[in-house]
Amino acid sequence: MLHDLICDDRRFRTIRFGPGLNLVVAERTDASTDTDSRNGAGKSSMVELLHFLLGARNDADAVWANEKLREHTFTLKLDWPGRSKPLTVTRSTTRPNRVVLDPDITRKTFDGLFEHATEVSTKDWQWAIERDLYGLTADGAEASGRTLLSFAIRRVDAGGFLEPTRTFAQQSPHDAMVNLCHLFGLDVALAARYRLLSNQETMRKKLVEAAKDPVWGKIVGRSAEIRGEIGAIEQRVNELGRQIADFQVVPEYEKIRQEADELDRRIRSLRASDAVDRRNLQDMEQSVDEVAEPEDRYLEAAYKQLNLILGQEVRRRFDDVRAFHETVVRNREKQLHEEISRLRQLLEERARTRARLGERQAALLRTLNSGGALDALNALQYALAREQAHLESLRHRFQAAQALEASRREIEVKRLELEQEMVTDLEDRNFATREANSLFNTYARRLYGDGKNPYLAFSPGRQRMQIEPRIEDDGSRGIHNMVIFCFDLTAAVIAHRAGRGPDFLVHDSHLYDGVDERQAARALQLAAEVTETERMQYIVAMNSDDLNKAVSVGFDAIPHIIEPHLTDQPDGGLFGFRF
Repeated sequence: MLHDLICDDRRFRTIRFGPGLNLVVAERTDASTDTDSRNGAGKSSMVELLHFLLGARNDADAVWANEKLREHTFTLKLDWPGRSKPLTVTRSTTRPNRVVLDPDITRKTFDGLFEHATEVSTKDWQWAIERDLYGLTADGAEASGRTLLSFAIRRVDAGGFLEPTRTFAQQSPHDAMVNLCHLFGLDVALAARYRLLSNQETMRKKLVEAAKDPVWGKIVGRSAEIRGEIGAIEQRVNELGRQIADFQVVPEYEKIRQEADELDRRIRSLRASDAVDRRNLQDMEQSVDEVAEPEDRYLEAAYKQLNLILGQEVRRRFDDVRAFHETVVRNREKQLHEEISRLRQLLEERARTRARLGERQAALLRTLNSGGALDALNALQYALAREQAHLESLRHRFQAAQALEASRREIEVKRLELEQEMVTDLEDRNFATREANSLFNTYARRLYGDGKNPYLAFSPGRQRMQIEPRIEDDGSRGIHNMVIFCFDLTAAVIAHRAGRGPDFLVHDSHLYDGVDERQAARALQLAAEVTETERMQYIVAMNSDDLNKAVSVGFDAIPHIIEPHLTDQPDGGLFGFRF
């Protein structure tokens, strides 16, 4: 049980809890004005501080992180399993990651002689809570001590009163069910497998969506597309393998290639020279055909027509000129024939040279075609290695794609198997579900009479295990809140009886908002009776007007109201000042 909630600030109003029902009341004073509110009296802050001292993670939005509480130290005294004296827990807002325990109960064994206060990490403190308050002794337990505490002490700011089976708004239903199965004595491992399958399904869906993305699709991909790409790469790998197998390294490859290039250049140069000389040869052969002696006999006929008689001297001079021209023509014809002969001979020599060079070039090309240089072989081998690596990567992606595409069916099969296992387990644990349903039914009928049919359903489904508390209602907030009250009380009693839960239950005043005064009175009376019978503790913060409504219909609140009485005045709240 919880005993004292203390702060080192003298203005703080220490709360001392007792066994059974504890009412922390916030009153409206006679001096209150219309602008005064009990929302800042500290009812919810009390719940937050209990979480802070019971290992809650450091949250910048939490009440204890407020600047006005900087350098404050809070202390909680509470009973601890296996110990005759209370345990003192101290945690400072300046060092929220450390907790002082007096004595240190995080050790596995106690000698009982030299026990003293020890500063430990919040992680070690959380582990001690799991071990001693909830019996989670196995390493890597599926349930969480912090989540289990959230069912014992719901937080309104986290959305703890939105649903009976969740303690905060964004809580995974699978996480909630794992912890509820622990409280109700069901197979936690089976509930955890629902969570595992849900995580796998979520990951599968993300990968399926990623495969559709043009960028991420290169990482995952689809099996049909990857199969086609594998075929193309395998063909490329086989071709490179054959080229390397047939490859011969030619010694002095570069020198042979350079010689072949030089021969090609010389052959092209000879062909260019032949073209010029053939043109010249054609011109000379044409010139030979056009060579002829000059005709001068027309002069004598021309002179006769003019009645002129050529003298002997003139005739002699013409004969000399004719003889000179005949000599020139013969010399020209001789030179042309000699040049033609020379060109023909040159063309024949070039043809023989080209043939010789061509044979040498062909031999060199055959050598080059039959193999290559060592660096060419290395390049082929590098290309082969790269394609083989790519092929191996594709094969891994193909396997992953096939596994992804088959995972939906595998998950569905596992879900069917798990559903059947859960059905069998619930049948084997019928005593546990029957006890829980009986308690819930009893508590709910105490509040609403026999006219309703309240029940607690344990439903193993394909998607998850469901625990559903139901009371026939009109959807009102008040009945919804009383469902949470009955559900929490049922879970707390069953867990405490079996030694897998603490002996306290804490509710914020928000639980009684909108609740009919008759149900509020019956709920408080029921809590007082149950906690006395079960030797437990129920702490609830209430506004005085809500409590007065319950009192007006017969509830005796006086024995259960504890100090201090919180008010709406600036110094009447839990902290002794407003912030």
